[in-house]
Amino acid sequence: MQTAEHWFQSLLDSAGVHLNGTQPCDIRVNNPALFNLIRWQGTLGLGNSYMYGWWDCASLDDFFYRVLKADLDRKAGIFLPQLFGTPMAYLANLQSVGRAFEVGKRHYDLDEDLFRCMLGNNMTYSSGYRGSGATTLDEAQFAKHDLICRKLHLLPGTTVLEIGCGWGSFAHYAAEHYGVRVIGLTISEHQAAAARTLCHGLPVEILLQDYRTYTGHADAIVSVGMFEHVGVKNYSTYFDTVHRCLCPDGLFLLHAIGSLHTTIAGDPWMSTHIFPNGKLPSLRQIATEVEGRFVIEDLHNFGPDYDFTLMAWSKNFQSSIHEGELATRFDERFQRMWQYYLLSCAGAFRSRNLQLWQLVLSPSGVPGGYHPVR
Repeated sequence: MQTAEHWFQSLLDSAGVHLNGTQPCDIRVNNPALFNLIRWQGTLGLGNSYMYGWWDCASLDDFFYRVLKADLDRKAGIFLPQLFGTPMAYLANLQSVGRAFEVGKRHYDLDEDLFRCMLGNNMTYSSGYRGSGATTLDEAQFAKHDLICRKLHLLPGTTVLEIGCGWGSFAHYAAEHYGVRVIGLTISEHQAAAARTLCHGLPVEILLQDYRTYTGHADAIVSVGMFEHVGVKNYSTYFDTVHRCLCPDGLFLLHAIGSLHTTIAGDPWMSTHIFPNGKLPSLRQIATEVEGRFVIEDLHNFGPDYDFTLMAWSKNFQSSIHEGELATRFDERFQRMWQYYLLSCAGAFRSRNLQLWQLVLSPSGVPGGYHPVR
């Protein structure tokens, strides 16, 4: 019978990754117990064993780029967490109104200094955009904000509903540069407080509220990096809510990370440690729910820009840890978990295993046609 170590190495061989090799992408084994954990738990065991310090890798992003480019996540087969997780996602609404605030409390309400050190002055927790020639993280984030405003044809006096407003960076930008009124929704108390402070004096209202309970109307709606928390069982409700709140001649921009493959449940490790109850959509799932509700006016994929963004976040985080700003607040296990999160995602975008989509939708079609903005 093949040992767990031989099984794991045979998988890695097709990705050009080796155990205790000399390449930056190779795994250095600190505790051989990792092999059985990975064999039984798959991606959950891989991430957990890294958090435990059972293995190291000089270049986690390159490791994940190679592993995902070789499609090892699918070749490895089905593991116990998936066997339990998928039926649970079928049976229960893991992103119900009652559960909606869990991700806010467990993730977005973490020490604000963690996000400030990682994200930079802009405090934008989504991919930047380099299509405008941006070379720095802040430039890329401002370019993304401006891209959204231009795609939505925002004009002074327009009312914009932002579903998932984060720390208020887009609301601040749109109100200041385009003269619009923004209503931002968030399920994080810390984000709501920070966004109100940032947008003080501007026509911006921040509400601590789940999108399903909002009853107002808007000329334009934008949702950036929030759809990943909606969940399959709520896709219909989400798009129904947007359709109900959007003016008949308005535009809706959906900015979301997407998966190449249609699934029901999220990744076990990411759902357990980073984004509780998170679930990345596939383009098929989005298109199925959009059909009969909206016209797809534009679809823009700039996933490689998320690789650039995540590597910048990782560099910022590492600098803060080394300089001591965060080291005393977060133990080594958390630091390893956070770096694993950032760099595994960077590798996933680099391999094109993950995508980043911006869709512009209209209720019944833009008269004369919509002219794409880049």
